[in-house]
Amino acid sequence: MHRYAISCDAEADDLEPVVLAVHELIHRLPVTAKSRERDGIRVEEGRVIDRHYNGPILLEAIEKNQLIKTTPVSGPYTGVPVTVTPFRDCDGKAIGAIGIVDITGIFDLATLMEHQTAIIKQVCGKDPCPLPSERIESKR
Repeated sequence: MHRYAISCDAEADDLEPVVLAVHELIHRLPVTAKSRERDGIRVEEGRVIDRHYNGPILLEAIEKNQLIKTTPVSGPYTGVPVTVTPFRDCDGKAIGAIGIVDITGIFDLATLMEHQTAIIKQVCGKDPCPLPSERIESKR
């Protein structure tokens, strides 16, 4: 039986089964992970792309020992929203990190809601929107 250890010294091969499982869970969006002491792994499109990955946000999440949601300015995910979280030992110390491309970061719902009135006014021109004659019920 194979045994995989997730520790501050885990290699890419140790992280691979977990990273591939997460990759499948999130509909094959890119996933990266690394331990504190060793190079990490990058998975895309169902396969390992890199076994020596050290993304800047993974490193930052390990160093700060906290969740990070950002859009990287360097690396293969430049300009793409990502979420990275550390994994911790029983003392709460970051021993590594795992990250995903965060498609929810592409849609800023809060900003959309703030601008909803202006958007409705642009689309409809006046209130109520839609006009009673434009509502679905009126067309049935």
